[in-house]
Amino acid sequence: MSSTPYVIHWLRRDLRLFDNTALFHALQSEYPVQLVFIFDQQILDKLEDKADRRLTFIHQALTEMETVVRKYGASIQTYYGEPATIWQQLIAEPMLKGVYTNRDYEPYARQRDSAVSSLLKVQNIPFHHFKDHVLLEAHEVLKDDGNPYTVFTPYSRKWKSVACETTLENQASEKLLHKLMPREPVSLLALEAMGFETAAADFPGKEVRDARLLLYHSQRNLPSLPGTSRLGVHLRFGTISIRALAARARKLNETFLNELIWRDFYQMILWHYPHVVKTAFKPAYEHIPWRNNETEFERWCTGNTGYPIVDAGMRELLATGFMHNRVRMITASFLTKHLLIDWRWGEAWFARHLLDFDLAANNGGWQWAAGSGCDAAPYFRIFNPEEQTKKFDAQGDYIRRWVPEFDSLSYVQPMVKHKFARERALEVYGKALR
Repeated sequence: MSSTPYVIHWLRRDLRLFDNTALFHALQSEYPVQLVFIFDQQILDKLEDKADRRLTFIHQALTEMETVVRKYGASIQTYYGEPATIWQQLIAEPMLKGVYTNRDYEPYARQRDSAVSSLLKVQNIPFHHFKDHVLLEAHEVLKDDGNPYTVFTPYSRKWKSVACETTLENQASEKLLHKLMPREPVSLLALEAMGFETAAADFPGKEVRDARLLLYHSQRNLPSLPGTSRLGVHLRFGTISIRALAARARKLNETFLNELIWRDFYQMILWHYPHVVKTAFKPAYEHIPWRNNETEFERWCTGNTGYPIVDAGMRELLATGFMHNRVRMITASFLTKHLLIDWRWGEAWFARHLLDFDLAANNGGWQWAAGSGCDAAPYFRIFNPEEQTKKFDAQGDYIRRWVPEFDSLSYVQPMVKHKFARERALEVYGKALR
């Protein structure tokens, strides 16, 4: 037990010491700061893979942070369990004077934080929470009548009119680390102690050269090139600052900045319309009679559809935990339109395997592809995989990287003809939406 008053910074989706808003405010308080991370059993119990890449990524990020804080005589406390139970233990410490954390906008996170806030309130312990995971929050970008936007283009215009220099301002937490709470080093919880294994994974770096961002608008749709930032996982877990990245994007490439605004947009949709987690944004799309053929779904999952661009994307996902964004749209369209399989099946598969899985963006992307979401592609827009290949992988470089048998007789035949699948989808969607 501590004999000195202190506060806690509860780490969640902000695994960094640089430009961390809640940490900055905690370090500005009159008390030393203890860093705490909870491996949430409510979340981990749902993981299907014991060697989950994301869990390994989190552990590596915490290990990097621990190396730094030990230079200041501090250490990160890690716990495994249900957050409410862990917090019951933490608030029993009489010297705890406050808790600082950054907001998380997912429905489960909001319920969790409400429960923890109530526990703290009973003990008269202040619960301070801050904006850090997004650039502008749901209430900061609204229509003139106070209602939320449901279409991206007007949202982005309003976003740009609201954003200002302070939106991108660095919260210089890294300059105050000497105010961390001194303590004997404590080893981080090992993954094995929680029943998991370390995954073999090659995680993308945190740094992206200006040259790539300058060419982003012209190369981002070409999966054979390193034309995207590959920073999704770092934004997902907060190992980099969204503000610092947006400040660079503002100077270098508006197309890339728009992608960061899309990220805010989907977080805003999730906040205002939490029903999208389980049901279509547009209620009428709940009436579509999905075929949901399990054998066909398995072929899609494993990249054996007979459509090379689709198969390349699905195999890349299984092998690396990553899939190029253009290919994500193509594979999602194929599942929902060509095979008429419920978008929720595909969303769950991506949620299981994507290293950069983010509920808001994943849900938004899948509902866009299915036509059921806000600002979605119309249901009659059905990607032709062959035309998409000609446009974005004309030489087949990306395809051959992941489908080496593409040029041989052993490559599987298309599981459904595009013309037939397109006409079937138009008929099924059309009848359901009358």
